[in-house]
Amino acid sequence: MSLFKRSITELIGTFWLVFGGCGSAVLAASFPELGIGFLGVSLAFGLTVLTMAFAIGHISGCHLNPAVSVGLVVGGRFPIKELPAYIIAQVAGGLIAAALLFFIASGKPGYELANGLASNGYGEHSPGGYSMAAGFVSELVMTTMFILIILGATDKRAAASLAPIAIGLTLTLIHLISIPITNTSVNPARSTGPALMVGGWAIQQLWLFWLAPLLGALIGGVMYRWLGKEEN
Repeated sequence: MSLFKRSITELIGTFWLVFGGCGSAVLAASFPELGIGFLGVSLAFGLTVLTMAFAIGHISGCHLNPAVSVGLVVGGRFPIKELPAYIIAQVAGGLIAAALLFFIASGKPGYELANGLASNGYGEHSPGGYSMAAGFVSELVMTTMFILIILGATDKRAAASLAPIAIGLTLTLIHLISIPITNTSVNPARSTGPALMVGGWAIQQLWLFWLAPLLGALIGGVMYRWLGKEEN
């Protein structure tokens, strides 16, 4: 499969993740009386990855996340020369999803972009008012564990057919833990789309949602490469 086709597949998959996950937060989380809340949003993010893993995993690997792509490079599962194309496609998919979500959300009278469009944030822009340091550590640890689980679940010695379920449930769990802290990123592409639409504070705080997940990806990749290495 050509790199171009795989990159377009990553764009589509990341679009679905951001549109489905952030869409559930923006459109359905607090809908009067029938809102899905944090649990519903967490499930929505997990389900986007689960469904895409089955749909496109055999085409592009279903990274949908620059941090995952970096973690797979460090873990020896993905060629570094293809990394830029995947990251560009993922960010583009996230931006398209955020733009479409804003268009839909703005169709409701009284909607304001200042509500955040499910942007990630810390300090006064954290759902629970958590500090920058708390947000950084949360994103770092959550991404490290995410990469460890992805590498483990997709290891040739693991049950490959169950990998999408393990990965989808992991992302659900990560959201259940950390939505109150940062609105949960662990994915720079997911953060970038809404931030570019909202502008202002969301762009100013975007650095954390690139730096912490990418560092977490490096740590997770190195850890699994050592832990999973077969000894003679």
